[in-house]
Amino acid sequence: MKKFLTLILSGFLFVLLASATVRAEGSQHHDFQVDTVVSGLEFPWGMDFLPGGDMLITEKEGALLLVRMPSGERQSVRGLPDNIAAVGQGGLLDVLVHPDFAQNQMIFLSYAGRGDGGYGTEVVRARLNGPRLQDVQKIFVAVPKVRGGHHFGSRLVIGSDDKLYITLGERGQKEQAQDLKTHLGSTIRINQDGSVPEDNPFYDHESYRPEIFTYGNRNVQGAALHPETGEVWVHEHGPKGGDEINILKSGANYGWPAITYGVDYTGFPISDKTSAEGMEQPILYWDPSIAPCGMIFYTGDKFPQWQGDIFAGALVQTHLRRVKLDGTKVVEQEELLGDLGERIRDVAQGPDGYIYLLTDNVDGRLLRLRPAD
Repeated sequence: MKKFLTLILSGFLFVLLASATVRAEGSQHHDFQVDTVVSGLEFPWGMDFLPGGDMLITEKEGALLLVRMPSGERQSVRGLPDNIAAVGQGGLLDVLVHPDFAQNQMIFLSYAGRGDGGYGTEVVRARLNGPRLQDVQKIFVAVPKVRGGHHFGSRLVIGSDDKLYITLGERGQKEQAQDLKTHLGSTIRINQDGSVPEDNPFYDHESYRPEIFTYGNRNVQGAALHPETGEVWVHEHGPKGGDEINILKSGANYGWPAITYGVDYTGFPISDKTSAEGMEQPILYWDPSIAPCGMIFYTGDKFPQWQGDIFAGALVQTHLRRVKLDGTKVVEQEELLGDLGERIRDVAQGPDGYIYLLTDNVDGRLLRLRPAD
């Protein structure tokens, strides 16, 4: 009898736990469910899928996790750089699986690196051999290193031109975003081995940083390839107001801090201009700020009414933002998952066509959005 009761109670507990991982939600176009795939993640920051559906997830404090799917079992990956600095907004940041991973086992990692009396964004490439990194090679180091823990970027994208794009922040040194002699406040374009493409806009300039592709960027924490044009689209944090979505153009100046739709956190103006000759205007800006983080264009078949839409996490306003476009014109926006009250740090589309999210918390979660049963 005691064994029978134990089985009944265990089954009841299993039902409770299983039901707690699923939430029913609705939107303007699709009803969907939200599953908790993995919990207990410590401030997860970036993720990407391996061939076969397993995942890599970074934790900001300095751990890279290999997550077996669909079980959610995870292992810590060894062999990370030894100068990762978990400071302020910095730490172990993005992870990118090479499109030809099945042949080369290559991944890229960005992180806040310690050195020269400060910190700055660095990028390595390495081969993933089971739960261990091998042949780790540092291919980019942002200069100068700066004290403090603000505005490291940092998303990684391989473009349609096979170049590696690295988004940065200006490390809280806003005037540096207009100074092409530093990497601060720019996006970077390099070859996958770290060398500089000769067609970069400032390649032949004797005093500018040749890796720079764009400048005047405040803190870019989302980047994605447009599924039709192959352009790199990004979003970046404004100050108080003025978060932006932009399309990267070679040599373009996105204006920070000379032009902005935001103000200082104190309420005082940063600039009296929102536009200026020779400076790009955003596709979209948000005021008040949503603090966007992570970005995809949805291209799957599970949510057909969302195909081509942008999905971005919102840290400050704690929701998932959907943006529908007609070319480069925004025609619709929608806030999803606002009742979760969770900071959404990253967004990814899985090989199964579902949408995956990372919540930014000491007890963070990997969530999956799938059509409602």
